[in-house]
Amino acid sequence: MPYELKPLSCNPGAIAGMSEKIIVSHYENNYGGAVKRLNAIEAQLAELDWSNAPVFAINGLKREQMVAMNSMLLHEVFFDSLGVSQASAGLTAQIDADFGGFDQWAVQFAAMGKALGGGSGWVLLTWSPRDGKLINTWAADHTGNLSGATPLLALDMYEHSYHMDFGAKAGVYVDAFMNNLNLEVVSALLLTAKGA
Repeated sequence: MPYELKPLSCNPGAIAGMSEKIIVSHYENNYGGAVKRLNAIEAQLAELDWSNAPVFAINGLKREQMVAMNSMLLHEVFFDSLGVSQASAGLTAQIDADFGGFDQWAVQFAAMGKALGGGSGWVLLTWSPRDGKLINTWAADHTGNLSGATPLLALDMYEHSYHMDFGAKAGVYVDAFMNNLNLEVVSALLLTAKGA
C-alpha cells in the first residue's frame, strides 16, 4: 500500500516570522517529494529479483529507501513541531532534569541549528529509552539519528526550509522556529515514548 501525505498539522498562516508560502512549499515540494520518492523506491523493491540483483542495486535502493522514509517521518515531526503551545508538567520536569531548565535546553538546541546554517541536516530533541533521558541530536542526510531514540521535536536545517524567507540568514530562521514551538505535541510524544 503506497504511503500518503499526512495532512499539514500546523496552520501555515499562523507561524509568526515564517511565511505561509514557505510552509506550504516545504510541505508540498519537500515532504510531498519524499513521499513520492519513497513510493517509487518501494515499487522498485517489490519488483527486485533479490536472488540475482547486483549488490550495488540492493545497497542503493535500501539506502535511498531509508533516506526517503526518514525524510518523510522527520518532516512530519517538523510540521507537528510548529504552533505555539505550552509544555506539560512532565515535559518541563524532564527538560529540567536533563538540561538544567528550559532556557538551557533552548540555547543548546538553537545553537545546534545555527551551527548547521549554510549546510544541511536536522536538529532533533529525542527521547533515549536506553539512557532514560532527552537528548539533542544532529542528523545528516535524514539518516543520523541516535539509535533507538524517538524524535519528539525536529528543526529542518536544509536550505529549502528557510531560504525563500530568510536567504542566508539561517540564524533568524532558527529564532523564528524557537518562537513557534508546539510543546503540547512534544509533551504528548514524550508520554507515548516513555510508555512504549
